[in-house]
Amino acid sequence: MKTKKALTLTKPDDWHVHLRSGEMLSKVLGDTATNFNRAIVMPNLSPPIKTTADAVLYKQEIETALIENSDFIPLMTCYLTDETDPDDLISGFKTGVFTAAKLYPAGATTNSDSGVTNVLLLDSVFSAMSDAGMPLLIHGEVVDHEIDIFDREHKFIELVLEPLRNRHPNLKIVFEHITTRSAVEYVKSGQPDKLAATITPHHLSVNRSDLFAGGVRPHLYCLPIPKKEHHRVALVEAACSGDKRFFLGTDSAPHLIEEKESACGCAGIYNSPNALQTYIAIFEQNNALDKLNSFAALNGPEFYNLQVNTEEVCFIKGANPTSFDDVCVGDSRIKAFAPPFPLFWTVR
Repeated sequence: MKTKKALTLTKPDDWHVHLRSGEMLSKVLGDTATNFNRAIVMPNLSPPIKTTADAVLYKQEIETALIENSDFIPLMTCYLTDETDPDDLISGFKTGVFTAAKLYPAGATTNSDSGVTNVLLLDSVFSAMSDAGMPLLIHGEVVDHEIDIFDREHKFIELVLEPLRNRHPNLKIVFEHITTRSAVEYVKSGQPDKLAATITPHHLSVNRSDLFAGGVRPHLYCLPIPKKEHHRVALVEAACSGDKRFFLGTDSAPHLIEEKESACGCAGIYNSPNALQTYIAIFEQNNALDKLNSFAALNGPEFYNLQVNTEEVCFIKGANPTSFDDVCVGDSRIKAFAPPFPLFWTVR
């Protein structure tokens, strides 16, 4: 009888996830809380999490929705606006309410209309964050209809990120859900303790042609939008390299199916149910399973100055592909991510 292939990892953390609130939170939280020990929780609710008091209430809602005896730890973030109070922000960080602050350029993605209109308005906030050692998480796209949607990440580096880092060289920055070779090269040029990036399972799996394979594929639509194949390859190379500047962040973002399959479909991919299995498949395809533990469980805690998890999780490779059910929410549902290749790994 053939022995099944096994893979043991330090239990990973998710350094970028959307948990939503209300009934949707209660339906999707289990997928993240089961698969990850900690998660950086995005603050772009409606209304957003803009103050320490907001974050305290949201964390209480998450903890109330957890199943009994869950060890999952939500790490809260602040949604930056043009009016963010640096005193409240830093107080929230120093008291352990906030782990990081999130910069959404206004209008860049879902629930970002209250985001920052001009980063220069927040230089006093960034200075305070630098002094406190508080990480800044960035959705790195310019918001300009004159700039093609496929070029907005590259232009953000040139027009916003590089000037920002020159003004605040000690600011810890996570360039989130990167999608381009230029972003990979830019992150590699920075100090590992000052500049890092998260990479999602879907951006490792699909390119922009997959969005239109045989028709429009709304459940592969996300922001930043997937790019050309050579960019996807660059992301895979970065993730599989062992470079500690790159680590796991799913950017799992649930939307009801009718909000995706509509005349103006929402951006976001719900991958929490199978994110780890997708990462494993990618690393296996690239003969890099020996690098996965660093990407999934070690690099993130090192950047955030947190302890590495002590628990381990074991995956078994089966003979047949596994499937993942949609999540029912009321009379609707959330469709789980389906990468363009089979997934054979399951948790023991």
